[in-house]
Formats: sequence, C-alpha cells, structure tokens
Amino acid sequence: MSNPYSPVRATLEDVIDETPNIKTFVLKPEREMPFKTGQFIEMTVPGFGEAPFTPSSSPAVTDRMEVTVMRAGTVTELLHKAQPGAVLGLRGPFGKGYPVEEFEGKEILIVGGGVGLAPLRSLLFALFNEMEKFRRVILCYGARTPADIVYKNQLKEWSEREKTEVLLTVDEGDGEWKGNVGVVTTLLKQVTVDIPNAVAVACGPPIMMKFTVLELQHMGFGDDRIYLSMEKNMSCGIGKCGHCRIGSFYVCKDGPVFTYEQLKEFRNIWD
Repeated sequence: MSNPYSPVRATLEDVIDETPNIKTFVLKPEREMPFKTGQFIEMTVPGFGEAPFTPSSSPAVTDRMEVTVMRAGTVTELLHKAQPGAVLGLRGPFGKGYPVEEFEGKEILIVGGGVGLAPLRSLLFALFNEMEKFRRVILCYGARTPADIVYKNQLKEWSEREKTEVLLTVDEGDGEWKGNVGVVTTLLKQVTVDIPNAVAVACGPPIMMKFTVLELQHMGFGDDRIYLSMEKNMSCGIGKCGHCRIGSFYVCKDGPVFTYEQLKEFRNIWD
C-alpha cells in the first residue's frame, strides 16, 4: 500500500493565465492519477508546503491533470511563480466526488461563483462525456468583474453544445459588458427547470453558496437534491488531523461533496 503522505512527482507542463489572480496548471504525474469528478488532491511545492485543490480537468484523462488556482496565500503565491518544467508533488485523490450516476435522466442545474467554477468544470466534462444519459445541463456562473471570469473561451464553447445552457453575470460591469449585472442568484430567476426531475450543484465562496441554497429551496429543490462542494482546512486529506470537521463529518473523507440535507443541522458550514 502506498504511503498517503508521500506525494507523486509531477512535471508542470503549462501555465494558463485565466484572470489577473487565477491560473490553470497543467501537470504530468510520473504515474497515472485517476480521480472521480469532485474529489480533491493535495498539491505540494517541494520544501515549502502543500494545499488542497479540486482538479478542474476531465476525469477521463488520467495521464495529465489540470488544477486551477487562485493566488491567496503562501503556497498559491509560490505556485503562481512556477514556470513550465518545474517539479511539484501531488497526493490523492481524496474524498468523495459528485455522484454522477444519480444524475442520470435528470436536468442538472449548476451554480458557480469565481474560482468555484474549477471543480464544476471537471463535473461538466464528466457530464459532456456521457451527455446522452442526462436531460439537460444549465450552468449559472458569476464573477466579480468581466476580467475575473475564468475559462472565457470554453464558456462560449459550452453554450453552443447540445442540451446545454450557459448564463453569466458579474457583480460589476464595465464599458464593454453587455450581459447580466448582479450576484449569481439573480440568474436563477431567469432559469426554467423541471424541479421534480432535476438536481442542483453549487460551488463558490461560502456566502454565495449560502444564498444559492436559499434560492434553490425557494425554487422547490429538496435539500437532498442540492449538492455542495465544500472547502475547509483539509490538511492531511485522510481524516487524521481533524482540521476540516463539520459537525460529525470530516470534509476530506466524507466530502468534499455533500448534500445540503447532510449538513444543514450544523451551524459552522459557512464559516
């Protein structure tokens, strides 16, 4: 059995600038690292530390992995300075991902905010790989400004796919922005969904997910059909350190994907 604390060496093949403070890192591990969409990995900067991220690439691709990272701390600052050819480390995958098989035959309403679109991008790729199994995919995505929108080119491509609808909004527009202005929940008022035959998925900043859940409940979604991708201090990744506890759950082992039904009784889920 491999040591869960020992990272796999991975060569950084490419760095894609998404926004002024978000980059996508294309990594080639020295051995294949298959994962289920929604699971997370720990990425290591040798000699400095590691941090948890959810892969943003397709789970169908196992010889390479893409991870989209916002510059927000020591490790992410070092990652943003890394150049192609650098050697990093990957541990995982850890946790439980999206139960895609439970989405079959349903409409899937996906709500993302900011860099929260990263794990949702992986989910979208997983859905697109088997689109015949799903009725429809609706993506509602919000960013702070037009410059903060990630995957700009791919969003257009996704909107042109069969059985796929993409709605965008920004908190603050600029002189060129012609789309919706407002928080991402304003898009939900524009969406028509067959609620009895649909599930909802949300990922983004905690305050965004809190109000998204409230709006989804108002639309008629049951708490057991609202899926959340949670982020806490997932330091060890295997349920030993206890830093990522939410009530009786360890996010790293029992999540990071939960239904709201599982979490709603705990007070600290949005902390």
